[in-house]
Amino acid sequence: MNKQSSQRKPLIDENGDVRELTAEDFALFKPSSEIPELADLVRRGRPPMAEDARKQRVTMYLDRDVLERLKADGKGWQTRANALLRKAAGL
Repeated sequence: MNKQSSQRKPLIDENGDVRELTAEDFALFKPSSEIPELADLVRRGRPPMAEDARKQRVTMYLDRDVLERLKADGKGWQTRANALLRKAAGL
């Protein structure tokens, strides 16, 4: 440990509160990918799915009133449309 880092104020005080970080603190930070203990924790996105389990993008035209009705319930309308199509197809 060098002289500068031994004189640095602790990040957490005796009450467990984190102090305001300084530019010097940020200069010492490393990406988590460079810390061996954390390297396995850095995963982004969903795990890959098997090819036959993936959904397929399609383009289709819907009547305006049908689309408005699907979107009326908010986010997730594509998932709800998929569920309705599965039910209609007997799947």
